[in-house]
Amino acid sequence: MGRAEARRADKSPRTAKGKKPKKTGIRRFFTWKKLLAYFLAVIALGIGAFVALYLYVDVPSGNSAAKLQSNVYKLSNGTVLARTGTVNREEVPLEKIPKNVQDAVVAAENKDFWTDPGVDFKGTARGILNTVMGRGKQGGSTITQQYVKNYYLSQEQTVTRKVNELIISLKVQQKFDKKDILAGYLNTSYYGRNAYGIQAASHAYYDKDADKLTLEEGAYLAALLQAPSQYDWTVATDAGKRNAQARWNYVLDKMVEKKWLDADKRKTMKFEVPKDPKPPKGMSGQNGYLVEAAKQEVERAFRKDGRGESALAAGGWTITLSVDPKKQKAMEQAVHEKVTSRLDPQARKVDGYAQVGAVSVDRKTGKIMALYGGQDYLKHFKSNATREDYQPASTFKPLIFASALQNKSKNEDGQRITAGTIYNGDNKRPIRNSEVAFAPENEDHTSYGPVTVQESMNKSINSVFAQMAVDVGLDKVKKTAVDMGMNGGAGNFEEVPAMSLGSMAASPLHMAGAYATLANHGKQVTPTIVASVTRNGEKVQMPNAIGSQVISTTNADNVTQVLKGVVNDGTATAVQLGDYAVAGKTGTSDDNKSAWFSGYTPDLITSVGMFGEGPGGAQVPLTGTGGVEGGRVNGGGYPAQIWADYTGKVAYGDTEFDLDTDELAVVPPPPAPTTSAKPSTPPSQSPSPSRSPQSQSPSATPSRPTPTREPSSSTSQSQKPKPPKPPTSSPPTPTTGGVGDAGGGNLNGARD
Repeated sequence: MGRAEARRADKSPRTAKGKKPKKTGIRRFFTWKKLLAYFLAVIALGIGAFVALYLYVDVPSGNSAAKLQSNVYKLSNGTVLARTGTVNREEVPLEKIPKNVQDAVVAAENKDFWTDPGVDFKGTARGILNTVMGRGKQGGSTITQQYVKNYYLSQEQTVTRKVNELIISLKVQQKFDKKDILAGYLNTSYYGRNAYGIQAASHAYYDKDADKLTLEEGAYLAALLQAPSQYDWTVATDAGKRNAQARWNYVLDKMVEKKWLDADKRKTMKFEVPKDPKPPKGMSGQNGYLVEAAKQEVERAFRKDGRGESALAAGGWTITLSVDPKKQKAMEQAVHEKVTSRLDPQARKVDGYAQVGAVSVDRKTGKIMALYGGQDYLKHFKSNATREDYQPASTFKPLIFASALQNKSKNEDGQRITAGTIYNGDNKRPIRNSEVAFAPENEDHTSYGPVTVQESMNKSINSVFAQMAVDVGLDKVKKTAVDMGMNGGAGNFEEVPAMSLGSMAASPLHMAGAYATLANHGKQVTPTIVASVTRNGEKVQMPNAIGSQVISTTNADNVTQVLKGVVNDGTATAVQLGDYAVAGKTGTSDDNKSAWFSGYTPDLITSVGMFGEGPGGAQVPLTGTGGVEGGRVNGGGYPAQIWADYTGKVAYGDTEFDLDTDELAVVPPPPAPTTSAKPSTPPSQSPSPSRSPQSQSPSATPSRPTPTREPSSSTSQSQKPKPPKPPTSSPPTPTTGGVGDAGGGNLNGARD
């Protein structure tokens, strides 16, 4: 025997009779024959278990309607705000629903409904796996399965419920005709606006019976089934409206694909905006706004945890709000005393267009202490506190500075951006190093020459912050702003130089969250109005309002330090309080369609917005509102007055900011007050003669700069220094630019 044969013999030991030895230990259980046997046994057991379950599980009696109850909304002191959730359902036979509307629903939800076996085994298996893995509600579902879930089962996301759904769906498919299943589905589905069934939905969105629906209307109702509240046109965000319209188009295109709709007719069809809802009785005043804010928050949580928003509509929940009744009353009084009591629509047409929204948040918990949505929910359905269709103007500038600090950005000269960094504050100065030409206009066309970031924040100098945003990087500025709580949805927040002037859309709720993040030393705050959600002993785990550290403590505190300067000696002197330190920023849009003040004491953050809303929701200028002298409504006027009146009455906690800052005290505090902690009478809206910029070059710790817009009423003409000499030459103004840029101006941007 050669060596090679010997080695092979050694590697393949055999018994004395020439046979291979038997495998020992755990290896003897894993031969390929045994593995195949195991696999077949598991399959057999699975089939057997399924057959047993199929024989064991019966089709239950329909019980969804019996379970529908009212939801109770309470304030933090136990006072009941409202009871909602009265059953809104009226069943109609299938023949009362137009055939093309039936087709629209089938096309949207289950285009193969008429020929499928009633269940989607693959999608259901995926849903069960995702439930086991804790991934929430994911997986396919036929119309039959959805009907079974609506009518026979609950909305809970458990493996047991999903298995029952599968078995009952198979039995329902055998027991009932497809038309009966479709009729049941149409009459039990949730369409939003507390409407169960297509008849209730038809009235809720179009104020007509279901048999009068057009195909265009039916396609919208079919689209709603995917996300009822998100696609409700009246309360949807811009992104929600785009998604709703895209879903509407999808429904009609699927009908063409199935040859249920003529392609030529499809081309002529146009989306029709549904009617506004009719608010239920008992929701007058601020109650409706508070309930709606809480309802939307719970629905978001239910969508996220897999219950679906219809779980809230089914009722039986007790929702306790975080709103403090005393602070809520103080906010309502502040709006009345400072604005609404001065409005006279009979004398001034513009007074009928003024809308106010406000949100107040506790720094440590992120809970909403007070919310003002409008004069009356029954008269103005859209909440001004949560609406996202007006520009936040210069209240966005602190977020640019925060991004500059967080990203350790440098200016054109290679210097790190801090409160003492020098910028060119000339009016219509073309922005450098930008792919899009932009030359923003300063308030009153004022040129400031060399100016520090602190002075620029105090005076809200547009040219400085437009250049700073480009120096930081528009994408980085947006990321910081979104991290801090602003809505970064597509189409809402374009990365163009004009965004430096607050040209995106935001709500008082968004701005309260962003400023609360600053006040909370850089730890993200997502304001929440829901304190608890319970039903029959079950307590829902709501998302935590306090999130992660999105900007460093030092950087957040540096921004607060600078915003103290805006209040001590800038555009926001109207909000100085006696015993409490204040940081904040004013904002006024260029066309005067919105005016803002967002600010905070050490523990209470409040954002106030004022909006001009004309007929049909059109945005109109606020100019002349309340007979304001000088015409222009500034952020340092009505919004600041509301803020000061409210905060002066309810401020609590620490009186001084506990800041970890490496910035110098760039602006001294105001003189010690001689009166109580309540704010003094705010200045009038009429602009006092403004001081021209100082001629001397500013330093890193400049002397007290003089406000040039929304100044305190104590500014006198005799104090006016000589203006600086104009520059001998300046770069040419671009003729093209970013958003609102025409010849270098900022038509759609913010002036203050």
